[in-house]
Amino acid sequence: MADVKGKVFIIQGPTASGKTSLAIQLAKTLKTEIISADSRQFYREMSIGTAKPTQDELSQVKHHFVHSHSIHQEVSASQFAKEAQPMLDQLLEQNGAAVIVGGSGMFMDALTLGLDDIPHNNDIQKKWSLCYEIEGLEFLQNELARLDPVYFSTVDKMNSVRLIRALEVIELTGKPFSELRKGTIKHTYSIQRFRVNWNRDDLYQRIDQRVELMIKDGLLEEAKSLFHLRNLKALHTVGYSEFFRYWEDEFDYEEAVEKIKQHTRNYAKRQLTWIKRYSDIIELDPYSDKTLIEQLISHLNVSE
Repeated sequence: MADVKGKVFIIQGPTASGKTSLAIQLAKTLKTEIISADSRQFYREMSIGTAKPTQDELSQVKHHFVHSHSIHQEVSASQFAKEAQPMLDQLLEQNGAAVIVGGSGMFMDALTLGLDDIPHNNDIQKKWSLCYEIEGLEFLQNELARLDPVYFSTVDKMNSVRLIRALEVIELTGKPFSELRKGTIKHTYSIQRFRVNWNRDDLYQRIDQRVELMIKDGLLEEAKSLFHLRNLKALHTVGYSEFFRYWEDEFDYEEAVEKIKQHTRNYAKRQLTWIKRYSDIIELDPYSDKTLIEQLISHLNVSE
């Protein structure tokens, strides 16, 4: 095997692209462990709707930051980076390499590149939180689209926490949030990035199939068990919020399911937009005669 000591291998990309399986195969090849950088898989109470690795998958390779927190403890990108960085450093020291997998680009960048020093004002944040409670999510979306269309094009528009944070910073500084998020590199990890390059139609079909499988596996029942906690920030998540609105008589059941598919496809589109910022990402071809892990390993120049 080629020398991979000190390297961080990142498997990222849109939801339903096959990241979990590929990351497990790579971690087994490198004899190391996986850090999950998915902003919803942290939460113990949310399993089906967050497409967590199965028990069989978790048994194959040790995963960190899956089932690690409660929805009563909202995990920010900065908190994740603070908690995960010692684990990443330990994996590099003990195993020589580490694998990070996930679709939350902000969390992944916070861990591997570092965060920009962006100011915070509690009073302004409370003001926008109150606007959300009174006016709703659409109000925040419209305001951010007006004030910072660049950031609005990439943000998870269903995530009130991120919308409020951006509006807080814009009001506090008088500058677009996108302008302040410079992506300053503060860490010096040796990183190699990969993504599975599905064409969009096939990716969207995979997303629709995954949603149907989640529902078959009990997503409706899981969401129902969390309905009384629906105001928690962690539950402002695709797959849960649509069913909450169904029980609040905003949608009928069929509309709720279609909204989950639509919003998941929208989320995948934003993930793909985020990925465009990385000039060094290596694309793997799911239509090739070679398996994804074979393609990835050929780029590492290592043997299985």
